[in-house]
Amino acid sequence: MPLYVIATLLMIALDQIVKYWAFTSLKLQSSIPLIENVFHLTYVENRGAAFSLFAQLDSRWIFVSLAVGVTIAIFIVLRINYLQTGLGRWSLALVAAGALGNAIDRVVHGFVVDLFDFRLINFPVFNVADIFICVGGALFVIYFMFQHKDNEPNKESPVEPLETEPENHE
Repeated sequence: MPLYVIATLLMIALDQIVKYWAFTSLKLQSSIPLIENVFHLTYVENRGAAFSLFAQLDSRWIFVSLAVGVTIAIFIVLRINYLQTGLGRWSLALVAAGALGNAIDRVVHGFVVDLFDFRLINFPVFNVADIFICVGGALFVIYFMFQHKDNEPNKESPVEPLETEPENHE
């Protein structure tokens, strides 16, 4: 478990360093085309949820509370070792890092700093924490589809299986 906590903290640090650069430098330039009309670095203040949903509401404390609640649940699941493979555990560490990275922005700024602007398909502007959440979510689905095995039934169960009488073929 300490490995996942350290990794989560490092991912949060990476997210916050990139957002700090965007907040202090990119904000002044507004947008930097890396590949013209394909991929830009564009400073955006996202006051809503994913893809600016609910931006018209002051819902930051709802999102902060949700992020903290989800992260607590994730670390409880990691602590009790419920997930059976590293893929499952790492997927949750990524989601926790992304949730907390965006929660920090909401507490500090009142909004989330976004900067990756993939214009080729008119995709919403996103950040490092969003990448962690999406990749972690996708890995979690893969884990449950292909790696998670239901636990064997408890052999000390108080309910005994029904025994059938052998057929008598006389």
